[in-house]
Amino acid sequence: MSQSLSSIARFSASDLFKGKGQPGGRVAPFVAILLAVTVLASAANLLLPESSPFYVSTYTITLLGKYLSYAMLALAVDVIWGYCGILSLGHGAFFALGGYAMGMYLMRQIGDRGVYGHPELPDFMVFLDWSELPWYWLGMDQFWFAMLMVLAVPGLLAYIFGWLAFRSRVTGVYLSIMTQALTYALLLAFFRNEMGFGGNNGLTDFKDILGFDLQSDTTRVALFAITALMLALTFITSHWIMQSRLGKVVVAIRDGEARARFLGYRTDNFKVWLFVYSAMIAAIAGALYVPQVGIINPGEFSPINSIEIVIWVAVGGRGTLIGAIVGALLVNYAKTRFTAIMPDGWLFALGALFVLVTLFLPKGLVGVYDQLKAHFAQPQSKSDESSTPHQESAKEASV
Repeated sequence: MSQSLSSIARFSASDLFKGKGQPGGRVAPFVAILLAVTVLASAANLLLPESSPFYVSTYTITLLGKYLSYAMLALAVDVIWGYCGILSLGHGAFFALGGYAMGMYLMRQIGDRGVYGHPELPDFMVFLDWSELPWYWLGMDQFWFAMLMVLAVPGLLAYIFGWLAFRSRVTGVYLSIMTQALTYALLLAFFRNEMGFGGNNGLTDFKDILGFDLQSDTTRVALFAITALMLALTFITSHWIMQSRLGKVVVAIRDGEARARFLGYRTDNFKVWLFVYSAMIAAIAGALYVPQVGIINPGEFSPINSIEIVIWVAVGGRGTLIGAIVGALLVNYAKTRFTAIMPDGWLFALGALFVLVTLFLPKGLVGVYDQLKAHFAQPQSKSDESSTPHQESAKEASV
C-alpha cells in the first residue's frame, strides 16, 4: 500500500491535463469554464444594479452554490463506484455528517441572539430543558476544530465500516444494502431529541460564519466561490489519483479483484483507502451546503437521497468524473424546474429517467458525447487515409 501511495507522488503534474479517456484533456477546459462562470456570476451580482438584464440575483447565486455542492457529492460517489465498482447507497450519510459538523459550529456562533437568549445553549436545548452542552458539542465554537470534525468523523466512520466490510470480502448487492442500512440507522438516531442534534427540526436559524453575516450578498457570493474552488480542487485531485499507478490498481480491482489479489495486491487496503477519501469529499460537500441552504436536518440521511446521487452519476456517465458533475448539475436543475410545475410527479420522472438511462444510455451523457465525437471524426480520418496514396503517386510522378 505504501508503494501505491508513493506512486501518486511520482505522477507527473504535466500528465494531469493529458490523456485520451476519462476525463483526460477535459480537466483544464472544465476548470477554466467553472472558474470563469464563477467570476462572471459573482461580478454580475456584486457590481451590476438589479435593473440590469445581466444582473444575477442572490437567490440564483445560492442555488448555484447548492448545485456545486451536489456536484462534489456526485464526484465522491463516482470515485468509489465508477472506478472501484463499489455501489454505495449510503453516501448521503457522510454528506449529512459533514453538514451537521458545520451546523454545530454555526449554532454555537448564534450565542445570546437566539429566541431564548441563552449565551451558550442553542434554542432547542433550552426548549428541552438541557442544563449544559453535551461533551460532543465542546470545541465546536472554534472554526478550525469544527472543520477538523467535518473530515474526522465521516472519515473515521468510513474507515471502520470499510475495514469491517472489505476485510470480510462483502461485495455486490450485499455491500450496497449494508451502506443503505448504515444511513438509515443514522436517520433514526438523529431523529431522536435526546441525541442533541435538534431532532426532527435539525439545526437552523444560523446568523453568521467567521463573523460575516450569512444573509449578506457578499457572504453568499464568497460561499459560492469557495464551493466552486473546492469542486475544482477535488476534481483535479481525483483525476490525478485515478491517472496514477494507484488509480490503475483500483480499476484493476474493479475489473477483476480476484486476479489483482492473485498478483499480490492487498485489495481490501485499496478499497478502504478509496472509501475514506470518497467519504471525506462527501463530507466537505455537506459542510459547504449547510451555510448556503441554511438548515440541516435528519432528512439528509434518507436512503432516497443516496439513491438519487447514484442516478446523477448514471445520467452523467460513471467512471468519468466529469460525467458525475454534469449529471448532478443537469438533474438538479431539472428538479428545480420540474417540482415548480408538478411537485408530486418529480419522483416518477426521476425513476423514469433512471430506467431510460440504464436501458439506452449505459455510459451516460458523456458516453454519448464521446460516441458522437468519434462518429464525426471517423469520416475525416478515412479521407486522410484515402488521400495518402494519391499524394505518394504524385511524389513519384514528380521524381
